[in-house]
Amino acid sequence: MNSQLISAEQLYRPVRPQCGNRAIKFRKYSMPSLRVMLVDDSSRFLSSAGRFLKADPRIHLIGRAFSGYEALEQIPHLAPDLVLMDLAMPGMSGLETTRVIKAQPQPPRVVILTSYDTPEYRTAAEQVGADGFMSKSDFGTLVLPLIDHLYRTLPFYAPME
Repeated sequence: MNSQLISAEQLYRPVRPQCGNRAIKFRKYSMPSLRVMLVDDSSRFLSSAGRFLKADPRIHLIGRAFSGYEALEQIPHLAPDLVLMDLAMPGMSGLETTRVIKAQPQPPRVVILTSYDTPEYRTAAEQVGADGFMSKSDFGTLVLPLIDHLYRTLPFYAPME
């Protein structure tokens, strides 16, 4: 489990070394276009997270679901690369939904998002096969580095608040 914040040095690599007063040029690691699905029972969060993700040209928001059951119905048809899943939803929790998704052949990666960042939830997310875990309060600052990290290595668990 990785509990370190991703630094700029991890996300960017120099094109050439620094020489004297010349600035270092950085090139972002290339990441292919990703098909992303959001799952959350809050329409407000779905809307704001969707707007944020759409600003990145590498990300194609292909679906939204308001429950775990709805997500399980849509995933076979939409074939997302990544599912950003709320932990606490009525009916089927994000943890149970993740367990079902990860039991499928060639499942998408799943990152658990939560307002309740506790060690117990992190352990539960890891046990059901989640590829990452982060607090919703960190979404705007950590979701893009997390996605970059996931598609270069495996799992990313944001530091606890």
